[in-house]
Amino acid sequence: MRVGVVRNPMSHANIGRSEPDGPGQTPDAVLLVEPATPEALEQDLQAFAQCGVKMLVIDGGDGTIRDVLSRAATIFGEAMPLIALIPSGKTNVLAIDLGVPRDWTLAKALAAARSETAVIKHRAPLEVRWDDGRPSLRGFVFGLGAFVRATSLAQTVHKTGAFHSIAVAMSVLGALVGTVMGGKRDQWRAGVPLCLAIDGEETRTADRFLVLATTLKRLPFGVKPFGPPREGLKFLDVDAPPRGLPGAFPALVAGKESAWSGRRGYRRGDASRLRITTNQPLVVDGDVYDGAGGVTVVLGPTLRFLAG
Repeated sequence: MRVGVVRNPMSHANIGRSEPDGPGQTPDAVLLVEPATPEALEQDLQAFAQCGVKMLVIDGGDGTIRDVLSRAATIFGEAMPLIALIPSGKTNVLAIDLGVPRDWTLAKALAAARSETAVIKHRAPLEVRWDDGRPSLRGFVFGLGAFVRATSLAQTVHKTGAFHSIAVAMSVLGALVGTVMGGKRDQWRAGVPLCLAIDGEETRTADRFLVLATTLKRLPFGVKPFGPPREGLKFLDVDAPPRGLPGAFPALVAGKESAWSGRRGYRRGDASRLRITTNQPLVVDGDVYDGAGGVTVVLGPTLRFLAG
């Protein structure tokens, strides 16, 4: 089986390491690339496709995974190879969802792929399509409003040396404190203006505290804001300012039905299509993008991941 590795040398765990398994440890049969630009990444993936790569290893964090999958979609089409992750980023939410060992190396991934007991899991990314014609993105977590501010807060948390699930917890706690302590006009509580239509329903135009969507089944620390773990595109929509958040928060993260009420401005569910019009920034897998104009979020095709 031909193997291609896309490695991000700037990912948190890769800084200071010259190769995935140390100098001289990468098998000669493995095609290893470290593209420095989007154009170089596209060229490398095209070379992988031409060489008949059957397993694509992504050595990086969630942003690297997003960039690789977004470009690989048009290059490999329906012949997308088996994907293996080496979780070397700061958060690695997809790897957490799949149950990929945090200490996985290229050698361990190759050994698992050759094993008769290899664990293969299926996940479909969400696809973000821009109205202005920008190339679509394929990722696993999409958000606006407070999620954008929480992402910026996470970058600050990373600078303190906290990573992975600890960073997620600190960011969520910081966001909660900022929301509870602020008044109605506080930037956390005031929300952002946007128009949202779910599966072609009538568009709702209102300030939103938070809009979040994911195709993941399991989130860090077992939080369940979308309800029970399940396949598909799931959404969370909270009006601004959020009503009764301190009391509702425990039930929200636990996924309890009692926390959800359209009358209180809390909505969640499953969707095949989210249509959003806004001039606000948005987040896809940990990076902030200009959302001016509008986007459509849909469920992408199912991919195969090596998980153990």
